[in-house]
Amino acid sequence: MFLKKILPGLALVAALLTSIAAHAEEKSTTPPRCAVMAYNVENLFDLDAISLYDDFPVTGTGPERWTPEKLAGKLSRLAAVLKTSGNGRGPDVVILDELEADHTPATTITPEAFVAAHRDQNYRDILKGGLSPELTGAPIEAWLIKALEDEGLTGYKIVLGDVLDLSKEAIHCAILTRLPIKSTRQHHVEAARTIVEVEVEFGGESLFVFANHWKSGAGNAQTETIRIQNAGVARARLDEILKADPKANIIFGGDLNSHYNHKQRYPFMPKTGIQDMLGSQGDAGKLASGAADLYNLWFDVEPAERKSDEYQGEWGTLMHLIISRGLADGKGVDYVGGSFGAVILPGLNAHAYPVVPWRLSNYGPGAGISDHFPVKAEFVLRTEAGAAPLTRPEVAPAAGLPTFPAELDRSKLRDAKTLPTLSPEQLSQTIGELFILDGTFNGGAKPSLTIGEVRYPVYVPDSKLLKGLRTIKKDSPIKWVGQLNFYKGHLEFAIESADWIKAR
Repeated sequence: MFLKKILPGLALVAALLTSIAAHAEEKSTTPPRCAVMAYNVENLFDLDAISLYDDFPVTGTGPERWTPEKLAGKLSRLAAVLKTSGNGRGPDVVILDELEADHTPATTITPEAFVAAHRDQNYRDILKGGLSPELTGAPIEAWLIKALEDEGLTGYKIVLGDVLDLSKEAIHCAILTRLPIKSTRQHHVEAARTIVEVEVEFGGESLFVFANHWKSGAGNAQTETIRIQNAGVARARLDEILKADPKANIIFGGDLNSHYNHKQRYPFMPKTGIQDMLGSQGDAGKLASGAADLYNLWFDVEPAERKSDEYQGEWGTLMHLIISRGLADGKGVDYVGGSFGAVILPGLNAHAYPVVPWRLSNYGPGAGISDHFPVKAEFVLRTEAGAAPLTRPEVAPAAGLPTFPAELDRSKLRDAKTLPTLSPEQLSQTIGELFILDGTFNGGAKPSLTIGEVRYPVYVPDSKLLKGLRTIKKDSPIKWVGQLNFYKGHLEFAIESADWIKAR
């Protein structure tokens, strides 16, 4: 009788132990992976009183004041984006753009020392109210690592880009990594941020990671000559690495201020930095044969999904992860096919509609993160040779020119007449949204419009569109679409497309 009672229980225990053992064996044979992200975090600034941008005053009482609470909010939202990778642990490597350079080096402190000094207090609690000189003088990388540690994103080391002239350079690049660092290098370029190179170890193999932020002005032929110089510096270093080892593992990323199809997008440019000088391309066959040594991962997604930023009515692909042949040969460390893409999280780093980047705003309590979506890819350490991961046929670059968005559904947009009823907290959440502008056009050299009882300046970045706008008669009734912005202490509406001022 006793045996009859315990035998079913013993069988259950045995089955459970067998399942656990099988799971452990399966887990132990799963090839290790690492995730790499490139993220322009749009002016992640510290709290000292020195800034080369006038968007971040830390004194005064204006709504644009950069406060400890606003920094805490941005760090929290940034951490939330990183947590979507690596099962909540964050990417193993993060290429960062637009961290503020430390303009008060006399009060600097390393991230490690800063975390150790404040281990017993959460960053959110520290960033409340008035701060001591020690805290206001702490560099942004110290606050970043502290916030990540408190959010459970642990184990990161940070390598910062050189700043050659603090009087001119507001921001720089950096690389966050929890993979062991073998070596670092800095590559100085013309009129742009220093390129950061970090050699890390993954599964016993070297992985060369480059953080870039090339000269701005993507559609400008004059600034393209500077991007060609930036690309040339990078290309020279890539050639050195590949000469020593043609199968070296290289990840080249960041904000190149260039689109993957730059040459096709701007045919008036006789030469481009990204395609002609650097050698970025999307033919997997050329990569495999040795006719090309780089592959831009934007070619591994559908053309309609190639988007990391939006500017004047068009999607762009300024953010990049570009890999070398060694990461697509079916051996050792390899790219995981189909794993690349923009990280788009409506309600966190994207607006609900249209789903465009939710850029940082200092209005009220602050909101948003960046005017760029991050891009991410995964890599695996193969224990035995396998098929190359790049299987998609090349889509001609000219085919990948998605517009933003193809057709606006105006029924999904809020009416700007509701804005005066919102609290500062609610209003801060609407900065960057599109609204229906039902009111009166006031005309003038500096156009404005009146909605209800409120007068709003109008910003038109396109000169041709602005010229057309000025032909509209004063006091004309309108029903337009506009993007709510906060600029120099005032709310305004941006008109970025001729379609936005068409009658409906």
